[in-house]
Amino acid sequence: MKKIGLYFGSFNPIHIGHLVIANYMIEYSSGLDNIWFVISPQNPLKKKSTLLANHHRLYLAELAIGNDPDLEVSDIEFNLPIPSYTIDTLTYLEERYPNNRFALIMGADNLATLNKWKNYDLLLEKYEIYAYPRSGYSTDKIPVEKDLLNNAVIHHVDAPLMEISSSFIRMSIKEGKNIRYFLPPKVYEYIREMHFYEK
Repeated sequence: MKKIGLYFGSFNPIHIGHLVIANYMIEYSSGLDNIWFVISPQNPLKKKSTLLANHHRLYLAELAIGNDPDLEVSDIEFNLPIPSYTIDTLTYLEERYPNNRFALIMGADNLATLNKWKNYDLLLEKYEIYAYPRSGYSTDKIPVEKDLLNNAVIHHVDAPLMEISSSFIRMSIKEGKNIRYFLPPKVYEYIREMHFYEK
């Protein structure tokens, strides 16, 4: 049985920070066989208007990972009800892939808002979480009841602290900055070719 780390996000766009985290999780975290980038069509906590079209974000992620056998891109949420909720996606994935075990990969900033997630108590009870550092957030302070944390399995992974964000990328492109080295080469070229985020 494979253990799959699910890396959820808008990936608007995917950048080298995402890939560094995924690479670190595979190489330095015990137990993860593969990582799936799950492209979210709409995060309930984000405004949809800022999102690039689903198929473009999916394609950019596919360009980013290339033929890496450890990584995969998933559009599973594109066919689920919107807005998409992590617990619903996990339930669907378990039914579709009964021979896989699923774990969550998230930044400390997401841990800090975990109590706002749908059925977060069930998430903590059923799924391991691999948490990586985010500037200004502690992986130790999680705003949920202590009895829920007693049974939760949260791996605090000492991955490199990545200050890059997709919002920074979008703003930089809009301002005409050269951010070539913040993006995988093929992603950078496609974004330039399509004039994404320029307005």
